[in-house]
Amino acid sequence: MAKANEFDAVFNELQAILKKYEKKLDVVKDQADNYYLNAPKLVDNKKPMFFGSATIKKNSVNYHLMPVYVNPELLDAISPELKKCMQGKSCFNFKKVDKKLFKELARLTKACVMDFKKQGYV
Repeated sequence: MAKANEFDAVFNELQAILKKYEKKLDVVKDQADNYYLNAPKLVDNKKPMFFGSATIKKNSVNYHLMPVYVNPELLDAISPELKKCMQGKSCFNFKKVDKKLFKELARLTKACVMDFKKQGYV
């Protein structure tokens, strides 16, 4: 049960980072274990562009940021510690609350919103 409580705490911290952008992005899911945002502008396939999400999984809490997939240069300034949390090109995995990493992730998320705005998705 401790793992579930820890994951809830991690999810709440990560969700709070994304919630700051609800006015600029569209909330697709707002559930106890899944928070999901899209950019409001439709892209070429007439669907909205995925922005990011926080999701509780079996072994970790995942934080996806599509802007870093679209523009990998956004990752150039992240710390080696945050880089170690990455799985794939746009997903970060966490098992416990880490205020230092979450503060860095919040800065990266803000940069991602600004990048999506510059690209015309927001």
